[in-house]
Amino acid sequence: MASLVQQKSFGFALRIIKLYTTLQQHREYVLSRQLLRSGTSIGANVTEATAGQSRRNFLAKMSIASKEARETKYWLELLKQSN
Repeated sequence: MASLVQQKSFGFALRIIKLYTTLQQHREYVLSRQLLRSGTSIGANVTEATAGQSRRNFLAKMSIASKEARETKYWLELLKQSN
């Protein structure tokens, strides 16, 4: 069974994919690809963390997921501010 963090990050990735599709239809290619990469990477790293071989490995993967979340927030804010 997936953890709550896994479930939420997976749901977030699905929303990012939908936004990416919409942005592509509006011919926004550069920011949309950055957003897709970082937004879907969060859940991938959380999933990797749960299969970590050690506590140190778990923390490293969760740290990467956190960094990807901050990057995603940046891209979303940039899209919002630039209309």
